[in-house]
Amino acid sequence: MLRLKLELIPAKRCVKLTHTRFRDPQTYFAEIARLAARRSVDYLDGTVFRQEEMYVTTGEFADEAPFVSDYTCLGIYYRSIPQKPIDYLTARDYIWRWDTDWFWCSKHFHVQNTAIRLLAGKWALNSRTYQRLMRLSQKVLPRPRATEPVIQDVAIPVENAVEFLDFLLREVGIKPVWICPFRSRDPDVTYDLYSLDPQKLYINFGFWDSLPARPEEGYYNKLIERKALELDGKKGLYSTACYDRETFWKIHNQERYDALKAKYDPEHAFKDLYEKCVERK
Repeated sequence: MLRLKLELIPAKRCVKLTHTRFRDPQTYFAEIARLAARRSVDYLDGTVFRQEEMYVTTGEFADEAPFVSDYTCLGIYYRSIPQKPIDYLTARDYIWRWDTDWFWCSKHFHVQNTAIRLLAGKWALNSRTYQRLMRLSQKVLPRPRATEPVIQDVAIPVENAVEFLDFLLREVGIKPVWICPFRSRDPDVTYDLYSLDPQKLYINFGFWDSLPARPEEGYYNKLIERKALELDGKKGLYSTACYDRETFWKIHNQERYDALKAKYDPEHAFKDLYEKCVERK
């Protein structure tokens, strides 16, 4: 990014959370679309534990709160969602609510155990610690051949969200799933290298785990990429990508990329986007 402008919103001391359960995916995504269109709440996301247990979480700023929960040490935020229909956090703790347990991925480091949690201390319970542990383990311990890491965030148009969720739970099976609706800030603006329809609401599906490996290398990640393309979606490039060059550049506008590359890196001092994101050179 060469230039960035941020729009701020007024903040208050606390955030009131309302967790509403849904059992039908059609109704679930319709409610998310309704809330996003009305823009009547300050924050909006969701969590899918299984197809019959899906939650929409709304956040509304509040000057005062009858109580505030603490998920920075012994409390685990995602476990509270089915247990507390109404909850309150400080605004700071709301912003960082997922970080203590890296959503739910802290389970892989056994720190959702109370004794280990106490031993680690609240200052070690954060995504920075888990990333360091993960990178250290990757250097020291070879990855078991019997597993395939599936670490993905996929943006799907809301009208195709029901189909993608059904596919995800049936064919991949990772749970929970984080749900984050978003749309373009300016409906008249498109972005060259990651083009989304600025008139549409998209649902980001976040799912992160390891699965038993299939004979085909990258089986699940390739399956997800194909389904996202079929449903007019896009996937983030921060993790595993398996596209061939032709498919990748159809998605990410090679003509425009080459023009930008020629302007800002004419000597090719840096690798191109495909080399960095897919070949991981």
